[in-house]
Amino acid sequence: MTDLVIQKGETFSRVIRWSSSPFIYKAISAITKAGPAVITASGHSIVDGWRVAVHSALGMRQINAKSWPLRTADFHKATYISSSQISLNDVDSSEYDAYTSGGYLIYYTPVSLVGFSARMQIRLTAETADPPLVSLTSPTGGIVIDDTAKTITVTISAAVTAAYTFSSGVYDLEMVSSDSTPVVTNLLSGNITVVDEVTK
Repeated sequence: MTDLVIQKGETFSRVIRWSSSPFIYKAISAITKAGPAVITASGHSIVDGWRVAVHSALGMRQINAKSWPLRTADFHKATYISSSQISLNDVDSSEYDAYTSGGYLIYYTPVSLVGFSARMQIRLTAETADPPLVSLTSPTGGIVIDDTAKTITVTISAAVTAAYTFSSGVYDLEMVSSDSTPVVTNLLSGNITVVDEVTK
């Protein structure tokens, strides 16, 4: 469950990344003592904004994940530099011990978004009959799918949110495959709260 808040009169934008098991492991060959920390792992397939964890790095043990199995708090948002390097903007390793060897970048496998469409509805309750309070679809109805960036972006314009008359509801976001018998995956769901804007 992921609860969302929409501010009336402001553009709502949410970027979703769809991942799955298994983990991908990429061997680390260098980590800088700097803020942000720059990690070298040749041939990684990490896209900008993907979440990664560091495990078993020697020397700079402070950068390693604290838990195994990995927990949400062990992951950091990566900034893509090149096919062999990423940086971790929320990690200042300048006062860590020097990296010596070993370790892995670990991250969930990105799901290919090719052939998928997306749909999202907001209703007062899950049982509320049609029409929904809000209905969004891809590719031109408020949801944009980008397989290169591995992102699903939901956007509602400020003019539209300003006109909302409801204060709460429930939502879900579904991904629909293009198979002859489509497979529907509920990717995200939860409660929606709509709050009044202060600056008008």
